[in-house]
Amino acid sequence: MRCLKAGPQVPTFRRLLVAVWFPQQDVSRRLVRRFSECEPGCLHEAPGHFICREVRKIAKHDDTRINDEITATRCRLIGVDGSQLGLFGIRDAQRVADEQGLDLVEIAPNADPPVCRVMDYGKYKYQQAMKAKAARKNQSRVEVKEMKFRPKIDVGDYETKKGHVLRFLKKGARVKITIMFRGREMAHPEQGLNVLERLADDLKPYATVESAPKLEGRNMLMLLAPIKGAFDEKPSKSDGDK
Repeated sequence: MRCLKAGPQVPTFRRLLVAVWFPQQDVSRRLVRRFSECEPGCLHEAPGHFICREVRKIAKHDDTRINDEITATRCRLIGVDGSQLGLFGIRDAQRVADEQGLDLVEIAPNADPPVCRVMDYGKYKYQQAMKAKAARKNQSRVEVKEMKFRPKIDVGDYETKKGHVLRFLKKGARVKITIMFRGREMAHPEQGLNVLERLADDLKPYATVESAPKLEGRNMLMLLAPIKGAFDEKPSKSDGDK
């Protein structure tokens, strides 16, 4: 909480009696019960009472210091319109922000003196979140599919799975090919390698081997990536003659 006239931070009060709204100022004021519950030096409006306002708390997910969290004694102040206002004591800078119903935000804490700006911090964070959301939406997502083979796969199953891999590549997805070894099949890893090399050769016009075959535990892995434009429809020869 902050005293309107005195400016310095005061401790949280133990008891509030009544909230009063003053339309001439865009602040909410509260009458505090005891004079002794404020720090010495605060100015009171009526005997035994103070007029103070409650500083709003803003949920933050970063280390940016705002308002009463700023520990510097002075700062270089930037106005809400971006204008340079010069050097201010931190209390005077906070008063400038309070008079406009805005926040004092420390934007360059490592500068000497630190740089602070008057802004609506809640609105600023909302705009930043919307920009980040739009950027994520515009990013192209590369999906990775997986197809599992056995080292002794028969021709029918091989052709079926190859068709699935080709369909994934046509949709622009990368495909992780996994050869699963069981029991004594681990003694002949070359059988799995032969399957991967055969598949890579069959799909050579449509995909490149992004990650070469490697053995991880009981699995042998290979990653295929689609070739850009490989699935584009090419004009037929008859169309070219016309």
